[in-house]
Amino acid sequence: MPDSIPAAQLLRPGVFITFEGGDGTGKSTQVRRLVDRLTRAGIVTVPTREPGGTRQAERIRHLLLQRDSGSFDPLSEALLLFAARREHLVSLIEPALARGEWVVSDRFADSTRAFQGYGMGLDGAVIEQLYRLVAGSRVPDLTFIFDIDPEVGLARSGKQKAARADTEEGTEDRYELMGVSFQQRLREGFLAIAKAEPQRCVLIDASLPIDAVEQLVAAEIDKRFGVAVASIEQVTA
Repeated sequence: MPDSIPAAQLLRPGVFITFEGGDGTGKSTQVRRLVDRLTRAGIVTVPTREPGGTRQAERIRHLLLQRDSGSFDPLSEALLLFAARREHLVSLIEPALARGEWVVSDRFADSTRAFQGYGMGLDGAVIEQLYRLVAGSRVPDLTFIFDIDPEVGLARSGKQKAARADTEEGTEDRYELMGVSFQQRLREGFLAIAKAEPQRCVLIDASLPIDAVEQLVAAEIDKRFGVAVASIEQVTA
């Protein structure tokens, strides 16, 4: 376990939920909707994302995801991602969980397993070694894995990028530019992760209507944690 994350923090209350999946699955929309439901239920909730979540980690995000960033060796990418993840854990995730808050993250380590592992061919054992070094025994309490046909996902993602092409994030499409075969490997990776850890991971059919997906997520939260967010009036944002 990392020395600078006190062991006592790992024993205190707080819930850590992650959303995973390929590009264009709609998970980011569902993160916002779940955070809204939890907040309206009176649960102090911290929304975040990876890579990113803190000022320093966001700088690494910019380096990795911008289309003009160039190519990285898969191990180099993983090292950058885990550097950002360490900063994210130490500065944001662990302190929030120690305060008893809920943390809802748009991506976490399963994305590294899928993107750099299944997608780019990095040895999974190397990824797990890095995970233990950076995160110790911390794992999400619940992970939603959003699944969709890669061609459909890329089409969705392309429309979203075009709609915000005048923003800074409009150029965060380096992985999308790797094409359908890369996205198919990601899908296979995420499905394998879901199969390997059925207690932690819940597979979501991302081809369903947005409101239906929101209800599936909310119902799972109610079942897992004994809260009542599924009955809250549905948002439309």
